[in-house]
Amino acid sequence: VLKDTLEKRGALGQIKARIRAEVFNALDDQSEPRPPLSHENLLINELIREYLEYNKYKYTASVLTAESGQPEVPLDRQFLAKELNIVEDASGKSVPLLYGIISHFLHGGKEGSTQNTLPKLSLLSYPKQNLGKPPTERNQK
Repeated sequence: VLKDTLEKRGALGQIKARIRAEVFNALDDQSEPRPPLSHENLLINELIREYLEYNKYKYTASVLTAESGQPEVPLDRQFLAKELNIVEDASGKSVPLLYGIISHFLHGGKEGSTQNTLPKLSLLSYPKQNLGKPPTERNQK
């Protein structure tokens, strides 16, 4: 009964994730130095962290931070967008940058992209009510 109650409240999944994170921290060998974090990996990890935190995968984000050597303090979103040459519209600022990047590539860069820079990212094709839901619950195109 206790297990069912915890499961219904969503607490059981959080407890399991927390245990996994703590086990990882206990097993993490600090004596083996990590390779330096490259600029590209720093940006990629930050995009992933922003996505994980937006979707409330906080324990997964904490394991990513610990395992990758990512700084504890997240990079400023404006800095990240500037580094990636992303210009956001108002709707894009409410969701992780990864959503806009994926939207851009799913639509074939139809916004008039030149070279490697992304154009203004619009998330109009992603209904706001679906963005916080798991992929299985989102409307399929």
